[in-house]
Amino acid sequence: MFRGVTQLTLDSKGRLAVPSKHREALLAHGEGRLVVTADPSRCLLLYPLPAWEPIQQKLMALSSFNDRIRVLQRLLVGHADDVELDSAGRILVPPALRVFAGIERQVVLVGQGNRFELWGDTQWRAFTEVALVVPGEDMPAELDGFSL
Repeated sequence: MFRGVTQLTLDSKGRLAVPSKHREALLAHGEGRLVVTADPSRCLLLYPLPAWEPIQQKLMALSSFNDRIRVLQRLLVGHADDVELDSAGRILVPPALRVFAGIERQVVLVGQGNRFELWGDTQWRAFTEVALVVPGEDMPAELDGFSL
């Protein structure tokens, strides 16, 4: 449902104007309610609330006695914050999450199907440069036979 890369600017209060092409889908799928959380890649994930809830339920159903699982629970659920589209189609990106992702004013919103990633502009450019390096023989088996 969400795709494309859009460069945006946060306002002085840390609000993000969601591109109009995505607002209707966000209003239809969750009434404009979203969850913003941290991602291990140091970007933010933005999910419509109905898409986030099953993820949180599955993650919290896992054993917190496993250290790796507990780290993911802390990161994803612990940082999760509910936000809502305002009448101007903006969301407030929580200050703690902006600090986590190194987000200042210039940001990049990346559609990822059922969610968005939100990157600081500098971090996005650095990630893109690394992603352009051809990985060689370390391709996951799931990509065998995949073609564009």
